[in-house]
Amino acid sequence: MPTLNPSSEDVRVYEIAVMLQPDLDPRGESKLLSEVEGHFAEAKAVTLFKDPWTKRGLAYKIGGFDEAKFVIYYLEIDPALVRELDKQLRLTKGILRHLVVIPPKGYEAVSYENRYQDWLKNRVTLAEQKQNKREERLKQTVTDTAKRAAKRITEQKPKEAAKPLDSGVLSDKLDKLISDDDLKL
Repeated sequence: MPTLNPSSEDVRVYEIAVMLQPDLDPRGESKLLSEVEGHFAEAKAVTLFKDPWTKRGLAYKIGGFDEAKFVIYYLEIDPALVRELDKQLRLTKGILRHLVVIPPKGYEAVSYENRYQDWLKNRVTLAEQKQNKREERLKQTVTDTAKRAAKRITEQKPKEAAKPLDSGVLSDKLDKLISDDDLKL
């Protein structure tokens, strides 16, 4: 990204943010942008960097719109011509608002639209964060339960195997349980 330093002492670098109506079709938008860039050419401005943004929501309605398209320009222009350029932008139909500022010395122009698009691709929504936390807690609970169960099994002494009964003794015990003598019939 370019560092914004003026090429001579006669010019200064300006950042101009232009807010366009969101309902423009691509042809109308390109026509409006060429008109804006025509104003820049009339003022003998040199475009250093241009950052077109997608539609963004507004904090409050402007001209009946709650969204707008933004284009950020970094221009090198004679300071005496900025006031006239400001008037031309104010009178251009299709522009909701514009802002002209002087960036600080050594300011580096950055494409915020590219950063925003990367953020949109890589972001994790709040619902996804909550779901991930729930899954982590569940995994931890399952792991802890399995560890406790394994520890209990290793700590228990192996029970002595039951001695097999002699078939004769078994028959006697079964006969005693099943005998009709106890039933008193």
